[in-house]
Amino acid sequence: MSAFERPMPPLNADERITLESWLDFHRTTLAMKCEGVDDAQAAVAPVPPSGFTLTGLVQHMAEVERNWFRRVFAGEQAPPIYDSQADPSAPDGGFALAEGATLGDALATWHTEMTRARELCADRALTDTGCFMEQAVSLRWIYVHMIEEYARHNGHADLLRERIDGTTGV
Repeated sequence: MSAFERPMPPLNADERITLESWLDFHRTTLAMKCEGVDDAQAAVAPVPPSGFTLTGLVQHMAEVERNWFRRVFAGEQAPPIYDSQADPSAPDGGFALAEGATLGDALATWHTEMTRARELCADRALTDTGCFMEQAVSLRWIYVHMIEEYARHNGHADLLRERIDGTTGV
């Protein structure tokens, strides 16, 4: 039994509710994939030669949330959280683990970034824009991109979790 509720996105809602519901569905899916995994398990790359880990994936998603909602959409000066910990000369989007990195810390950071993202978007229209690569990008586009990003990485999390302890589904 999971500690997380993952409600099905409504089948017939307006565009904003649909987008936000699917994004939250995928955010919850990643949290569920991490449930019951300890720090040691989450730090092991179970599919050599890849260095891909569950902790690194959560760190990456914290960076993705921070990038799209804080930097791109809100225009905040928000430096990378993890890149400088691994190798500042080779940013990796948070996948590399610094010494002492834990799943618990990564999850806490990720939750902080999701909370900030929700705050930044709460009173904004889907047509409001931020700036990406010197071009306007709408909140609608960012939501769709984030849903795609989570869906892709939740597939990775499925495989990682199955290799860690055999857990499938969710």
